[in-house]
Amino acid sequence: MPITEADIEKVAQLAHLEMTAEERHVFAPQMAEIVAYVEQLNEIDTSAIEPALGGLTPEGERTESSRADEVLPSLGQKLALDQAPDPAAGHFRVPKVLA
Repeated sequence: MPITEADIEKVAQLAHLEMTAEERHVFAPQMAEIVAYVEQLNEIDTSAIEPALGGLTPEGERTESSRADEVLPSLGQKLALDQAPDPAAGHFRVPKVLA
């Protein structure tokens, strides 16, 4: 499945990234390579592999990490954003770290 610049634009929009047309043109083939790799992984037969629900101890033994869900009170979006130095459109705005 070819990745179009429109696909890149949609992903950038979902991630709240501003991208130029040149950047979308550069990232389209890179994203296509990633999708092709994931499609290769989907071809692997994993029917005989037991699902991993936990982790491993340092000794290599399996641990069970599942627990019952417990509903706890949350801070709430309004109060959390009131504490933010630069809130925007219902989310935290952070300084750009990529050039």
